[in-house]
Amino acid sequence: MPKSRKPRWTLPALSSALVAAVAATVLPAPAPAVAAQHRAAAPPIPARYTAQRLDWQPCSTASGALLECARMTVPRNWHRPGAGRDLTLSVSRHRATDPARRRGVLMMAAGGPGGQGLERPAGFVAKSPAVAAAYDVVSFDQRGVGKSTQVSCQSDEEFREFFRSDGDLRDRSPAAIRGVLHRARQLAEGCARRSGDLARYITTDQTVRDMDLFRSLLGQRKVSYYGPSYATMIGAYYATEFPQRVERVVLDSNIGFDGTWEEFEKGQPLSFQRRFEQDFLPWLAAHDSVYHYGRTAAEAKATWEARRAALREHPLDLPAGSPAPDGSRSLRLGPNAFDSGAIQAIYKARGFPVLAAALTALEHWDTATREERALVAKLYGSYLSPGFLAEFASVTCGDTPWTGDTGYWVARSAEDTARYPLLGARSLAFAATCAAWPSPPAPRVRVTGKGLPPVLMLNSRHDPATYYEAAVRAHRALRGSRLVTVDGGDHGQYLNGNGCVDRIVDTYLLTGSVPARDTSCPAAPAPAPLPAAHP
Repeated sequence: MPKSRKPRWTLPALSSALVAAVAATVLPAPAPAVAAQHRAAAPPIPARYTAQRLDWQPCSTASGALLECARMTVPRNWHRPGAGRDLTLSVSRHRATDPARRRGVLMMAAGGPGGQGLERPAGFVAKSPAVAAAYDVVSFDQRGVGKSTQVSCQSDEEFREFFRSDGDLRDRSPAAIRGVLHRARQLAEGCARRSGDLARYITTDQTVRDMDLFRSLLGQRKVSYYGPSYATMIGAYYATEFPQRVERVVLDSNIGFDGTWEEFEKGQPLSFQRRFEQDFLPWLAAHDSVYHYGRTAAEAKATWEARRAALREHPLDLPAGSPAPDGSRSLRLGPNAFDSGAIQAIYKARGFPVLAAALTALEHWDTATREERALVAKLYGSYLSPGFLAEFASVTCGDTPWTGDTGYWVARSAEDTARYPLLGARSLAFAATCAAWPSPPAPRVRVTGKGLPPVLMLNSRHDPATYYEAAVRAHRALRGSRLVTVDGGDHGQYLNGNGCVDRIVDTYLLTGSVPARDTSCPAAPAPAPLPAAHP
């Protein structure tokens, strides 16, 4: 068995009545305890948080014509709200377009962890005018990212080194493994070096308390909620900690919020490989007359592996797409970047034609058109960013405990690399980062569904990132929830071109009616291939 990680710092014992005290200070109401060790009364929340007013102004963004934005001050640590420097959150609002039909506030959060939510209401209301008529749609940049107080863990150069675009994370030589472990420790240590203790408080538990302050400052007794991907965990935690504050909750493409991040991330190498081999490669083979990559999935996979091997021997120099998130304007396209492009593209089926066209262009690179080269540069020239990775590490490593035995992770990652190489080859980098992370200060939140109205959950069977098996476990833990199972493998179901899903969600948000039992929807139609430049 792997060794448990020893605490590297500890917090004073906290009270189990903390949630109730927080809620009572904002708007009087009881709230449940979230962990057995929290028993004593919590300190009151200072009035500088609860009495602040949101100064709404037009957002200075591309969506400024639609959105209002404001700044909100929150405690650094909600469990000791009087200590430490305050944080600032940027929040946004799109007012209901039909005030006579307005029924309340629909709060959103971003996925990732590492996504930015500030401008999301603009896109949401454009796709869902009926919901936009009935709700003020609000969102925010979560603590640590975007226009809120940011957490920083790496320089641009350290970020580039972490992923090594021209390298190959399948390399299992002792020197390569030592390099991965060194860069993982650098990332973990860099958060403390660059951000002090801030990373300790970039957790889901802290975020949901930010949300409840936002709710109170909006003057709402209850809010409804929509969250995709990691934001399902945010929504499940918020509903658990503040069940009396939620009305309707939609969780779309679900993290395994019933357990730990370690348990959840162990399943992702299999699910990404499944999506790649059982969905993308068969689609690519079905369009061999366009892409000429192989008439069967096995032939297409062999072509893929041959190209990857060629890039390991001779990486390509590409101009980065506009520029890359780390500020660089060029990219060495090697195996790691080759994998990254596929990982991004297979989240949704509409990415299949883009990935296929890029693969075809690489097969005739010497004669590729300007448009093909630009497509390749865009697909492979951007993968995450230093800010995204800092938030991702802070949340996934800090929310729940991780095994601290790096020998265990080296052995497990070797198995994942052999069986599920697309994502398994990079699993050691993320697991070793969390193995080197200080013991998390966040209280454990046990999601049960107690005291909640029916929650609507959506998940596809072959979602690569939030895989179906974890969604089913989370659904069982969230008693009273309804699960809508979608055939296919897209990540993100609502407002993704699936009329069956959209009708169920709209009906729930507008009337409160949920399916009588778990139900299913067919997948959206498969995408058509892009025109071939080289028949």
